[in-house]
Amino acid sequence: MPHLHRSAAGLRISGDALVPGEISKLLGADPTYCRIKGETWRGKTGRDYVAKMGQWHLEAADRQPEDLDGQVAEILGKLTKDLDVWRTISSTFKVDLFCGWFMEGGDEGLSISPKTMAALAERGIELDICLYGPLREP
Repeated sequence: MPHLHRSAAGLRISGDALVPGEISKLLGADPTYCRIKGETWRGKTGRDYVAKMGQWHLEAADRQPEDLDGQVAEILGKLTKDLDVWRTISSTFKVDLFCGWFMEGGDEGLSISPKTMAALAERGIELDICLYGPLREP
């Protein structure tokens, strides 16, 4: 089975009381982007948004073809290995790994190694997947 055409992945931590600087200090890295609950920002379309909760996101580089194991290693390699810190964060906030998986054709797939699954599980990181089918011409 051929690999998925492309993958995007990012660690997301969110919650009402989340203060991005505190998460950065606990994890030992700065996020790709973050927001405090109530903060306003302007989107790419020019529309203004208000953060409904605090957010801390760290994204991995996109991979083509997909390489989720590599993306997880990239993200977790920048962060603390202290599982007590992870337990504190995951018991207080929603923690997930968002995965965007993009197909170019049919019969594409992927495998996730036991090492990657264990690393996510021991940190309390939920896997959140959005699968995008191939674009079809009208």
